[in-house]
Amino acid sequence: MYFLTSAWEAFDRGSSNSRHVTMASAARDRAGGAVLLCGTLLMLATAPTPGTATARRASVIMVKSLPREDDAPGAAAAAKVARETPSSLKGGMLYPRDSESRETKELSGMWSFRTSGSDQDAGFREQWYSKPLSQTGPVIPMPVPASYNDITQDAAIRDYVGWVWYDREFFAPTRWRTDDLRVVLRFGSAHYYTIVWVNGQRAVSHDGGHLPFEADVGHLLSDGRRGNRVTVAINNTLSPFTLPTGSIEYKNDTNMYPPGYFVQNLNFDFFNYAGIHRTVLLYTTPATYIDDITVVTDVRDAVGVVRYNLTLGGRDLNPSATCKVVIRDKEGTAIAKSAGVQGEVKVADAILWWPFTMHPQPGYMYTFEARCAAGQEGVEDVYRLPFGIRTVNVTKSEFLINGRPFYFMGFGKHEDANIRGKGLDYALIAKDFNLIRWLGANSFRTSHYPYAEEIMDQADRQGVVVIDEVPAVGLHKENFAKQTLQHHLVVIEELIRRDKNRPSVVMWSIANEPSSNLAVSNDYFKAVAERARSLDVSRRPLTIALSSAAAKDVAHQHLDVVMVNRYFGWYSDPGRAQLIGRQLLACIEEWRNVSGKPVMVSEYGADTIAGMHMDPPYVFTEEYQVQLIGEYHKAFDVLRKKGYFVGELIWNFADFMTAQTITRVVGNKKGILTRDRQPKASAHVIRRRYHQLVNSSLDDCAIYW
Repeated sequence: MYFLTSAWEAFDRGSSNSRHVTMASAARDRAGGAVLLCGTLLMLATAPTPGTATARRASVIMVKSLPREDDAPGAAAAAKVARETPSSLKGGMLYPRDSESRETKELSGMWSFRTSGSDQDAGFREQWYSKPLSQTGPVIPMPVPASYNDITQDAAIRDYVGWVWYDREFFAPTRWRTDDLRVVLRFGSAHYYTIVWVNGQRAVSHDGGHLPFEADVGHLLSDGRRGNRVTVAINNTLSPFTLPTGSIEYKNDTNMYPPGYFVQNLNFDFFNYAGIHRTVLLYTTPATYIDDITVVTDVRDAVGVVRYNLTLGGRDLNPSATCKVVIRDKEGTAIAKSAGVQGEVKVADAILWWPFTMHPQPGYMYTFEARCAAGQEGVEDVYRLPFGIRTVNVTKSEFLINGRPFYFMGFGKHEDANIRGKGLDYALIAKDFNLIRWLGANSFRTSHYPYAEEIMDQADRQGVVVIDEVPAVGLHKENFAKQTLQHHLVVIEELIRRDKNRPSVVMWSIANEPSSNLAVSNDYFKAVAERARSLDVSRRPLTIALSSAAAKDVAHQHLDVVMVNRYFGWYSDPGRAQLIGRQLLACIEEWRNVSGKPVMVSEYGADTIAGMHMDPPYVFTEEYQVQLIGEYHKAFDVLRKKGYFVGELIWNFADFMTAQTITRVVGNKKGILTRDRQPKASAHVIRRRYHQLVNSSLDDCAIYW
């Protein structure tokens, strides 16, 4: 049970050396405002109503205990949570694209930035959003998109936990000031909890760090003769109810720590980068517009079948709205047409979307062109959606793309790089996809959160298969609570809404390494799986990257494919590579026997310091990483002959940053590439293997480029 009391009272009663404190998202929602991390307290404050002189007084709470196992939702309770968490999303989330009826304006660049310092409530109490941020105190320039953590030389900013503030000014074209246009402000993502104001008026808030959100702001813009200001407050605090999960721990031993000292504990092994991570832009649509498009494809003989549904939005919707649909090939030639808000279009001699290791013409993309005149005024909205024609099916033993067996060869990745952290970087995206092709990989998992749409665009166009993962990493006993489940259901909906039309996305991963051996996780994942299946009309398979023992796992029954993370020779029996084959074969065969489903390894590897050498091989050397990988590959070859083993994804594509611990030397070093994308010896081993899996030898490599 949760006991919400005065934080001061709870603090006075505390007698232990440390105490875990959580942000209760449910209580925050009831308060209607944002979570404030304030000195020794976690505060819940109602954000000020536009026009009021001051924010309402914050109500202070503290959660005195974490959820017990019997607090987690059982079967009936989980089903009830799912019923009580209906689709919470209003409208679609089409990627902004210019057209005859639409216009975009990027707000990327240098913004003003400041932290809240030690007074977390100051920005709300003093209404920093009501004036230029520079008038509230010292500010520094901060690039957008980028994580703020590694931009400065200040460790306090790098490790900051709590509210940070951004703002910038912009002009909107005068032609946008008309009732015939809708003006939308869109954030590709911001980590974690975000509130946005335009010209001092609250525009939108969002809970979660990896998916887009937007709001109609036309009514908040100035008359065109004056500039506009957008202000953003972001809190990166993580709790047992956020995704990913974490907790705040207060250190109460004053012999060891100053009063109010706390740390942000993380249930995951990557740096908690924060800030405005992806593009911010304004875009326009007609007042009545195409709000969402859903495309589902099938193949019958040589004919591509495209079923579609258009959702219209805006005021004065005309019941007799007219919509025209044209399918265009890669050269822009119209090859099929239809009419109406829903229908079926057939594409003769369709060129299918293939992974680049399976076909000489990979990643073939058509364009779905929709034109709708839905308003009383008859103004036409035009949107062009790239899509591919392909099928995905799973049998008891195989993963099929377009009816042919597909074997996953790739890695887990991270959005991570020097200086910019998790910030969107087109040069890095281009480099990574060049490396993916150089390595001969055909797939990656978006570990452990949804990646930027610009990355997904390249996967679509270059024929790289994606396992799309929600940020549900680190779900343990205390996380299987009603609040977490409610948020998980919303996040899976946001992800599917965003990526449902992408041909590269062949499977949804609904968690990474949860405590799926606990009975409470059964009903939890049943609810998440059922929600995902109800949302995705194309019926993509579901998976989880599992780390529990097969005999004790309860989540696999809700999945279509079993992914297994195993680190034999590293976290168990380190340095004893000769044991890997025996241990891995026994592990995977047990998973197959327990589940009766296709199985793949989604993580394996070893930390390796580039340039460190020793022979015979020794842990952390490049020689040992090569030796360990070789033993896994021998076992994979045995498993492939059994007919049910469908893939191998090494951990990790590249080294990445983590929190400071004595087990990590400036980050996680399991990459086959360094953080600046230079190959270790293991990269050449992986390259040779992936190419040889497609071709008889690397020397006569005919892999399709």
